[in-house]
Amino acid sequence: MFALLGFFAISACTNLEPEIRDSQLREGAGGVFVPGSPADALVTNYKDLGAITDQANIYALYDHTSDEMIPPTRGTDWGDNGVWRTLHQHTWDATHAMVLASWNQLNERVYRTNQTLASNPSAQQAAEAKFLRAFFMWQVMDLYGQVPFRNVDEGVDVNPRVLSRSEAFDFITRDLEEALPNLPTSGPIAANSKATRAAANAMLARLYLNKAVYKAANAAGPYTFDAADMNKVIGYCDAVTADGYSLESNYFTNFSSSAASEVIFTSAEGSPQNRWFMTLHYDQNPSGWNGFTTLADFYDKFEDGDQRKGVAATPNGSAFSGLGRGFLLGQQYKDNGDIIINSRNQLPLAFTRDVQIAGASSEKGIRVIKYHPSNAGQYILLRYADVYLMKAEAILRGGTSNVTALDMVNTLRTTRGATALGSVNEAVLLEERGRELYWEGIRRVDQVRFGTWDDTWGSKSVTESFRVLFPIPQQALDSNPNLTQNEGYK
Repeated sequence: MFALLGFFAISACTNLEPEIRDSQLREGAGGVFVPGSPADALVTNYKDLGAITDQANIYALYDHTSDEMIPPTRGTDWGDNGVWRTLHQHTWDATHAMVLASWNQLNERVYRTNQTLASNPSAQQAAEAKFLRAFFMWQVMDLYGQVPFRNVDEGVDVNPRVLSRSEAFDFITRDLEEALPNLPTSGPIAANSKATRAAANAMLARLYLNKAVYKAANAAGPYTFDAADMNKVIGYCDAVTADGYSLESNYFTNFSSSAASEVIFTSAEGSPQNRWFMTLHYDQNPSGWNGFTTLADFYDKFEDGDQRKGVAATPNGSAFSGLGRGFLLGQQYKDNGDIIINSRNQLPLAFTRDVQIAGASSEKGIRVIKYHPSNAGQYILLRYADVYLMKAEAILRGGTSNVTALDMVNTLRTTRGATALGSVNEAVLLEERGRELYWEGIRRVDQVRFGTWDDTWGSKSVTESFRVLFPIPQQALDSNPNLTQNEGYK
């Protein structure tokens, strides 16, 4: 009984998704949709972005399954019936709690944007709702390969029709293209939490860069990248740049309240605090949940001098001065410069390179801090460096531009304090995206596109190609006969 109560206590503490209370959309008698205020409905749609700031569910499917994160079980901490381990090890099935929760969260959010669009919105309100619908639907398409869709005038007795991955791609790109003319133009600001033309262009670039994946006859590939699609990627990326976005000279400024030049789209709902709580040790300030770490193989991709590897703290007695940024490895210090003692073994707290998926002691694993508790900004959903590297990749894959992929990568590396490269290929570009975008919730998409999803890393030895898609949750299959289970799952 005590173990069960403890599990629910942990779940309650770590689930920070906001509760939606202010929507005026409702179902009338007989399940007939009754529109409310489109302005209030749109507020709810933006609040729905808060789900992505949680460390579980949607974020977990994108990052815990990748080669940049491991969720070690420390004693009974983070055991949670194996939900974290199975994500890292690629052994999930159709009953996995986070596979189900993510499916429900994302499809519910798609439906709520449908409600907004059915509530007589203005042209700009409709454009914002279409952008948000595209954003949520893209994740359903990417993760599950098929997208159920219900119109607001269809009763609960109507089974939602199901869009194939290819049909969903067409639907999503059409939403974004239709939204573009009626979205406001905005340059970079720290709190860029509303849909803009730059955000829509960034999403269109992401979609066309991955079009070969989403249109492939076999979800696991091989993928054929068309030069015409790559040219579209370049055009959409250039449109973002034209709105005033540029690379930030100080990498960690991007994740602070002083961020400006790279911030395309953020969530004003939820908080980036999960990103430091989920990794910091119990005895650090702030006290963390002592959860997730990176892998030594991933850490070793960074050279000394690269800003992105980390900035050490300079203890001076001010709040959080003992906490560095980037990767935390070795002895950890208090704000006043004293060493931190690990209360679990009464030894100096020094994070180690080695970490295992089960039975890890509390000091094992390299921790990661991108958002710092002293000055964290809003949680970033789209960032310019991602757009910049998408353009470089599109050029590498056959797109036409007056710059080369190598020149672009070296400009980024020089900005970050890393040495210039002599050449660039797909493997090099994937590593550069990892160095730039680690723990930002995009690694799974990159690994699938670059063909490394079937590799092994950490405690992952499974190489089943069908796991490029997650299973359709069993509850969804039971409730909608139009859905079919993805290949490889029972």
